[in-house]
Amino acid sequence: MPAEPDHRNDVTAALSPIDADRKAALEVFEAAEMPTWRRSGFWTTNLRDFDFDSLRPRHYEPVASRADLPQVVQDAIQGEEYAGLIVQNGASVVYTEVAEDNPEGVIVCSLEDAFANHPEIAAKYYGTRVGTQDGKFAAGNAALWTGGAFIYVPPKAEVNKPFQVVNVIEEPGVAQYARTLAIVDTSASAQLREYNLAPDFPSEDGTGQALHAGVTEIFVNANAWAKVKTFQDWGAGGVHDISTKRVTIGRDGHARWFPIHLGGHLTKQTLDIITAEPGADMRHNGVYFTQGDEHLDLFTTDRHESGDTTGDTVWKGAATGNSRASYEGLIEIIEHAKNSHTYLQTHSLLLSKNAKVDAIPSLIVKVDDVSASHGGTVGEVDEDQVFYMRTRGIPREQAIQILVEGFFEPVITLFEDEHLETLVRERIAGKLAEAHDDIIAYAASK
Repeated sequence: MPAEPDHRNDVTAALSPIDADRKAALEVFEAAEMPTWRRSGFWTTNLRDFDFDSLRPRHYEPVASRADLPQVVQDAIQGEEYAGLIVQNGASVVYTEVAEDNPEGVIVCSLEDAFANHPEIAAKYYGTRVGTQDGKFAAGNAALWTGGAFIYVPPKAEVNKPFQVVNVIEEPGVAQYARTLAIVDTSASAQLREYNLAPDFPSEDGTGQALHAGVTEIFVNANAWAKVKTFQDWGAGGVHDISTKRVTIGRDGHARWFPIHLGGHLTKQTLDIITAEPGADMRHNGVYFTQGDEHLDLFTTDRHESGDTTGDTVWKGAATGNSRASYEGLIEIIEHAKNSHTYLQTHSLLLSKNAKVDAIPSLIVKVDDVSASHGGTVGEVDEDQVFYMRTRGIPREQAIQILVEGFFEPVITLFEDEHLETLVRERIAGKLAEAHDDIIAYAASK
């Protein structure tokens, strides 16, 4: 059986370079009330039914090969080649794999090992974008993380194969404080995939709870290029995901970030992409699909901290069953960020009479001489299109499936990643099949 250390034992075992920070973060974490996130005029995300006190970090022994990893991980990563692969199960990094043909200077290791062996790099970036000011669970992560993932791509290095970070929760009762720190240094290029996965928990009532309180900090430095994909599918168990992820782009750097949310009992995530210096450019394209009683609350920010920066954000989502999905996207252009140009749009499909979706685009612009605009829609399957397809001999059920899959396709094709595109298409098709009766009944009632 895996050990179940309490929170303070994890802090006691922390690495010395950040002991003081851990202690301070623990004090913030323990003093903070359990949060509630309110949407003015909309619904609320709360943890009223969350049995947090029953959860503990659990540690697991390392495994020898990919074949020994949990099946849900093997299904996701399959047989691909990676520049690096780090798998964290619960509170432990259980598997690390590093390609032999990586450019000189590439580092792939646990975050614990990075502080032990590369403190000059890790300490320079760690906690500079996400800290205790980001709420109770970000403070909890700063205090309690173990294992963690660290990726460093040195200046001018070009890495063609993707880096892979996998966080997995195999069983209920687990509190996972996973942390990823990745740096793509000056004039380098890299691809990073981060998976957050769990099987359907075997429990008597199907509601066994677990926590993923994750933090991801990614830095794309001057003239660097990075493509980041974050894939979440926590299965049908009771995983609560309360995470903060930030991508920061330096001078003349470019980043494309693709968040994908396809399963989780309750998800409350803050996702920020920051153009921090002149010439920085970003593209932020996300998808989500909720079903059953899932609750998804996403808040994203396109933040311009410097002038002469560009951005574009496009999200698409769908909701079935009794699920709730809220996407709030903010464009924030601070003082002195003149000549910033950006656009945000969000589009969602309602596929059930009991599902609820909110699309909330917003702007905070504190300077003149910028262009910033947004748009948002929540709609249903177009019956005119269904009718047209039926006149061409396509059955109603197949027509609806084609229309929903086609709704997501403009974002999925932007991945430029055959492995991930296939995985997302298969998962969306599976969700449509699982919600088939509900979707057809709702469409027929219109």
